[in-house]
Amino acid sequence: MKNTAWLLGVAGLLPFVGIPLLATTNTIDWYLAAKGFVSYSAVILSFLGGIHWYDAICGNRSKHQIYVAMLPSILGWLCLAFIPQLMALGLLSVGFLLIMLYDKQVLTLPKDKVVWYTKLRMTLTTVVVLSHGWMIFSLN
Repeated sequence: MKNTAWLLGVAGLLPFVGIPLLATTNTIDWYLAAKGFVSYSAVILSFLGGIHWYDAICGNRSKHQIYVAMLPSILGWLCLAFIPQLMALGLLSVGFLLIMLYDKQVLTLPKDKVVWYTKLRMTLTTVVVLSHGWMIFSLN
């Protein structure tokens, strides 16, 4: 399962790296690039709340965890529906950082999964946040 998670995680980075690259090389329109990037980012951020939903319903440590599990989806939706794309890029980037920090503080994983999951999340989140910065820099 560990190798599959890494493979899928890295594959999931393709839009985060590919869209800014295509936009920077003028292969796609900036508006479409920003819209596509924000949309993908919102979907992936929403996905990250799922592990906390599962952890909470399994009766683990934190009583607020089930509520926090919903925040990535709400932030993603707000960024898609109401927030200008440049601001949305910044907010989504912060969302990825905050949910990763929350993972480290609250998530209860079996001991055999803690090290590799933490390394996976740190690696993926670093690339995702840097890609958001790339998009923000490119749009200015």
